[in-house]
Amino acid sequence: MNEIDPEQAWMAVLARDRNADGRFVTGVMSTGIYCRPSCAARHPRRENVRFFADGGAARAAGLRACLRCRPDELSADQQGIARAIALIDAADAPPRLEVMAQAAGYSPHHFHRLFKRATGVTPAAYARGLRARRAETALDREHSVTAALYDAGYAAPSRFYAEARDRLGMTPSAWRAGGKGVMIRWARAETDLGTLLVAATDKGICRVAFDEDESALHARFPAAVIEQGNGDFGALVEDVARKVAVPGLPLHLPLDVRGTAFQEAVWAALAEVPPGETVSYAVLAARAGHPGATRAAGSACGKNPVALLVPCHRAVRSDGAAGGYAWGMPRKAALLARERTA
Repeated sequence: MNEIDPEQAWMAVLARDRNADGRFVTGVMSTGIYCRPSCAARHPRRENVRFFADGGAARAAGLRACLRCRPDELSADQQGIARAIALIDAADAPPRLEVMAQAAGYSPHHFHRLFKRATGVTPAAYARGLRARRAETALDREHSVTAALYDAGYAAPSRFYAEARDRLGMTPSAWRAGGKGVMIRWARAETDLGTLLVAATDKGICRVAFDEDESALHARFPAAVIEQGNGDFGALVEDVARKVAVPGLPLHLPLDVRGTAFQEAVWAALAEVPPGETVSYAVLAARAGHPGATRAAGSACGKNPVALLVPCHRAVRSDGAAGGYAWGMPRKAALLARERTA
């Protein structure tokens, strides 16, 4: 499978590496069983082994789960992370690291490392993301900004103001007003896959999409000041457009995007997939800290606001089928083909 390096996977199996659990399962074709990489059973012969993204893909190949390692159940590490996430979700204010680590059953240092590996973000970043998302919801509902911030779990409005500009790209009052006062510049570039729109605030790129124009920006940011970019902005747009012709081209451009903590973890996991390779929605869900949330991972890919820069075209179904793509399946196929050729 494209998202699994067979040799690296086999080395993980030989080492019974618990860190590989949840990233793939080991199918033993001679016995018809699939296992965790860390399974304590005797190692099979290499020629009898195939690797699958998850249990669903292994079952589709006619295999059944190992009764010893129970690969479809959460590992001890995953259970610990799930308990910590439940604690964060239920808390009015972000719990201290020591409290989360105790809930997970690990030392603070070890828990911090496990959490970041599993979700792509630190426990503190996850908690900040959740609290900021609650604030966004409360700001839409409350008449008072201060009341909304207390409802979201901030001990004082100053704490939100300290965090919000980096996350939202605008002040809380502007967010309540639908982006009022925020300047967004835009331009479009012609590519051989269609017209590409690029839009940015003063903090970074906020939208990259095919077949959209200024009216789509007004619908997405109804109260922002939106104007056509010129001068240096054209060079930025050309940099992004070059990723259509060379989709594996590395571009380190600042982004001004936001989503739920889970969506942002999925987007971070996508950014780590090498050009020309693919990853299943199930694996993305596991890497975002929610094994089994396959449909939610697919939805997060569909809500990616910046085509090409967050490479959601590299996400596929567990059976290897292409899945969906917000900007059309022919473009998805073309981008992957170009990456593989390069």
